[in-house]
Amino acid sequence: MKLARTIRFDESDLNIFPRTAEEREWALVGTFTFQNLQKTDLIGKTRQAFSNGFLGVDSFGYSTFVTVAEAKEADYEHIKAALVGRFINEMGAPNAEAAGEAANEEIAFMADLCAQHSKGSLLAIHREWGEDGIGETFRHFPKPESCSEQKIWAIVEDQDGDEYVI
Repeated sequence: MKLARTIRFDESDLNIFPRTAEEREWALVGTFTFQNLQKTDLIGKTRQAFSNGFLGVDSFGYSTFVTVAEAKEADYEHIKAALVGRFINEMGAPNAEAAGEAANEEIAFMADLCAQHSKGSLLAIHREWGEDGIGETFRHFPKPESCSEQKIWAIVEDQDGDEYVI
């Protein structure tokens, strides 16, 4: 299954979000984190996170870009467990079953988004508050085939066999 990991090209995320995701965290779209906000709450760093941030699963911080990566079953279980804990302890889920269902939906949405893109490509998000609620659009930045002889970024494997983009 393909999911997304956060990626940071420069220091800008550290300055624009209320909380910044760590590099290489598993990431979700994360729009659910804005469920209790009103349009008038979207100011400053909160507005930036709302408008352009993917959610880092472990930190619950935000990242402007994510990269498509291969996730193992253990990664899926880690993401789900982290979400279930947050949903129960911070977001008012009534029990572990309800939290698990919500976690599965969030992970499935991200998997569907990543499934149509190749590993190593980048994604960006833009959210807007419309008449019907929050709307999302996604941009895809493929690793260009025309630049195959030039290193723009590379997928490398760490000692655990996990892949990430540098």
